[in-house]
Amino acid sequence: MPADAANTRQGRQFLFLQGPVSFFFPLLGKRLRALGHGVHRINLCLGDKLFWRVGGAVDYRGRPEEWPAFIADFLDERGITDIILLGEQRFYHREAIAAARARGIAVVATDFGYFRPDWIVFEAEGMNRESRFPRDPAAILALAETLPPPDFGGRYKDSFRNQAALDVAYHLVSLLPGFFPHYRGHQIYHPAQVYLGTLLRIILRRQANRRADAIMARLQGRGPLFLMAMQMETDFSVRAYSSYTSLDAAIEEVTQSFAAHAPPDAQLLFKVHPLDPAMKNWRRRVRRIAKRAGVSDRVHYLGGGNLGAITENVQGVVTINSTVGLRAILDHLPTHALGHAIYRIQGLTHEGPLDRFWTEGRPPDPVLREAFLRGIAHCLHIRGVYYARPGLDVAVEQAAQRLHHGLINEPVIEPPSPFV
Repeated sequence: MPADAANTRQGRQFLFLQGPVSFFFPLLGKRLRALGHGVHRINLCLGDKLFWRVGGAVDYRGRPEEWPAFIADFLDERGITDIILLGEQRFYHREAIAAARARGIAVVATDFGYFRPDWIVFEAEGMNRESRFPRDPAAILALAETLPPPDFGGRYKDSFRNQAALDVAYHLVSLLPGFFPHYRGHQIYHPAQVYLGTLLRIILRRQANRRADAIMARLQGRGPLFLMAMQMETDFSVRAYSSYTSLDAAIEEVTQSFAAHAPPDAQLLFKVHPLDPAMKNWRRRVRRIAKRAGVSDRVHYLGGGNLGAITENVQGVVTINSTVGLRAILDHLPTHALGHAIYRIQGLTHEGPLDRFWTEGRPPDPVLREAFLRGIAHCLHIRGVYYARPGLDVAVEQAAQRLHHGLINEPVIEPPSPFV
């Protein structure tokens, strides 16, 4: 046994549940097995089964109400030490996490990074409200004291084409009857509806971008600009990490507050998420809400546009908990988070009521901002992407080394040397 084996977690038993619709999990499973660990998998639907080609998988075909007892027995019988998943708020994952916590089993959640585009979150327990990253400014400053600034230069390109193709294959094959008859999916809308709506948005993207550019040009010099970064209503960031039952409710609240408390020459922009599935006509809804609030001439809907160019021209950003909020902090902009967000920390975001943000919002404290960025970059992220090489291979290796060396939520300046 190598001399530094005491610093590793040799012989752990890793259970993979649902993850990104890519080959990230199977490749990570193979790498962990090569490092001497046990690798297990539970397939919950046919899409899970399609992507997992590592062996050691069990198909769960039972009813949702039987899942808590099943997962508890599985954890005990297999001696599971760690669970790896994406989407800690999905029904099956919530129950698995509850059983894991009762047994002292570690949970690691992954997703697209808080930073974009070639960063991946890899952290304990979950994201946003569930994140274990400190919220106390003093603790953040102490954590980041010896950490270097993160390198935000792009390293790896992802492939939207691969992402779209794999996502369609995963969800459509999961609709085939008979294989997993009792599976309860986490999506709100039928996949076919989502794909058609997303395709329509992509087809009309150029037209939407031209409209957004024209609106931005027209508003220059007319008064302070504020941006509301809309999110996908189907996202658990809205469904689980905020008090809003719909995106309409958040738009209504922001518009009413803006109408009553923003400077009279201020303008408010609502920018749709670029992958919004177009299940609702947001342009019409925003206009209707603005009309009721009496600010039709000061509220503008952007169905497209370059986010970087937009944030360069605004004086403040409001969001529920979008990564656009973190981008605003990166850009030194006053930011107000309506929901649970990892960056909703005193000194980074506006802590007063929304009504006062329009006139009292302040940029993030520069020292705390720098410490926060260093902390989450080195503690909660790995570099790489899910859908294209070489970024996929880099992400797999970094994830494997963090798991192997027990470095989840620990600062890692450079990936550990591979332990073979």
